[in-house]
Amino acid sequence: MRGPLFYAKILLFGEYGIIKDSKGLAIPYNSYQGALKVSENPSDDAIKSNQNLLKLHKYLSGLTTDLVHFRLDEFKSDLAAGMYFDSSIPQGYGVGSSGALVASIYDKYADDKITVLENLTRDKLLKLKGIFSLMESFFHGKSSGLDPLNSYLSLPILINSKDNLEPTGIPSQKEGKGAVFLLDSEIVGETAPMVSIFMNKMKNEGFRRMLNEDFATYTDACIDDFLHGNIKSLFGNVKQLSKVVLSNFKPMIPKAFHALWQQGIDSNAYYLKLCGSGGGGYILGFTEDYEMAKEILKKYKLELVYRF
Repeated sequence: MRGPLFYAKILLFGEYGIIKDSKGLAIPYNSYQGALKVSENPSDDAIKSNQNLLKLHKYLSGLTTDLVHFRLDEFKSDLAAGMYFDSSIPQGYGVGSSGALVASIYDKYADDKITVLENLTRDKLLKLKGIFSLMESFFHGKSSGLDPLNSYLSLPILINSKDNLEPTGIPSQKEGKGAVFLLDSEIVGETAPMVSIFMNKMKNEGFRRMLNEDFATYTDACIDDFLHGNIKSLFGNVKQLSKVVLSNFKPMIPKAFHALWQQGIDSNAYYLKLCGSGGGGYILGFTEDYEMAKEILKKYKLELVYRF
């Protein structure tokens, strides 16, 4: 048995801001994927995954909600047969490993599930997001539900606000010099502690003002530029966003990368921003000259996401 594939995701813009209702743009990242599977000779990782799925089963069994109903007996018997989530998505890297898992469970065991083939009205998207938020909270304590939504639909999603989502098209990739890339920090990050730091910072009026003004303004401008292919303007706004993040989100940026972050801003060779909640995992990079950025960052592992 092998279930359908669910892909990783990248939140290009909107990290943390979407918790507080500003815009975001998430895209599927097909380099990594996962699927539910049963194997005759399970590996140690498969056994560990199976045990984690048993905990998720217990969590879903305890949910009281009218949003969704799962065939939990079927889920339980598949787990008894050794089912696990076979995934190449790195965990703790900000690319949606738990989101893909949640999407696969909903796809296989939810009754009356909303499918990507339907006319995806705003109400259906919000319902899916609500279901996924409940499910993914098992992993993070608090979840927006966006990662699983992106993985489940495998479409770019524009987040206008908490209650206003829409599938969107992104400009097709060009064969230009510019690129969006991932930089591997080689540190595993954990979402829950980072979200906790953010929530504490939100108690500070100055931080809230920065988020509502500078952070939201540059994030919204970046999304608008990206979707409309305004590349020159995009890089100007990404630079400002990179500065705001370095000044205000230092705990979410591993210390070893503070100078590298500043170097990008000073040299204009590349600009870095958080990928997901930060604290490790991937860092997202934007550059007008990918070959030059690769040379400057040759000590680090880079992965190409999108070409301008």
